Amino acid sequence: MVLLLFVDLDPELAALRPLGGFFVLRTGGAPHGPLPTLARAYENPASDVYGNPLTFRVHVVAERIHAPESRIAASIAQQGLAARLWSIALGSAVLYGHVPDLDPGLLHWDAEASAPDDLWLAEVRPLPGDAATLADTVLHAHLEPLVTALVARHRTAAGLLWGNAGSALAGAARELNRWARARGRTDVATRTRALTGELFAHTLLAGTGTFTGSSFRRRSCCLYYRIPGGGVCGDCCFTRPPGSSPNAASG
Repeated sequence: MVLLLFVDLDPELAALRPLGGFFVLRTGGAPHGPLPTLARAYENPASDVYGNPLTFRVHVVAERIHAPESRIAASIAQQGLAARLWSIALGSAVLYGHVPDLDPGLLHWDAEASAPDDLWLAEVRPLPGDAATLADTVLHAHLEPLVTALVARHRTAAGLLWGNAGSALAGAARELNRWARARGRTDVATRTRALTGELFAHTLLAGTGTFTGSSFRRRSCCLYYRIPGGGVCGDCCFTRPPGSSPNAASG
C-alpha cells in the first residue's frame, strides 16, 4: 500500500513551484495590471487580431515561429495552453489531493507572454482531486471551447487539437513522474499514473493515442514539422517529417 502524502491547498499553490514553469500558477492580483480572462478568449474569436485574446495569441505565436499557415500557429498555441492547464490541474491533484477551481472566468491570461503561457488565478477555490473533476476542470471548461474556437476561426482539424490535448496531458504526467523518481516519492508517481490513465479513458481523449505507463504515442501530428527548422515531436505519429504534400499530415 502506498501512503499518499497530501498537503493543504494553500492560497499561493506553493507546492507546484518546484515542478517548474508549466506548473506554477500566479494567484491573487494580476502581475501586470488587468488581463483578460480565458472565458473572454473562448467567446466568438474576432477576425481582428486585437479583438480577441485567442486570435491575438495565435498571431503572436505565428510571428515568433514564422508559421507559414495560421492553423499551424493555432495548433502550437493550443498545445502550449493545454500543457499549462493540465500541469496545474494534475500537479495539484497529485500533490494536494485537490485542484483549484480553474473556471475560465477566474483564470486570467497574458496572451503576449512567451512560453509557458502566463496565467493567474483571481481566487483559489478547492475542488476534489479525482479524475472526474479534472475532466470537468480542464477538458470541459477549457479544452472543448478552445477546440471549438480554433476550428471555427483557423480551420485547424479537431482531431489534431485533441491529439495536442492528449500529448499535453502525457507531458505533464511525464514531468511529475520524473520529479517523483528524483525524490523517491512513489506516492506521487503512483497517483500520477492512476489519474492519467483514468483521464485517457475519457471519450474525448481515448482516441488520441496510446498511453502506456508514462509513454504516449499520438495518432495525429501537431504540424510542428512545417515551421522553418521544425521536426517531428517525440510522441508524433510520424517517425520522420513527411513529404511536402499538403495532405501528408492531416489532423
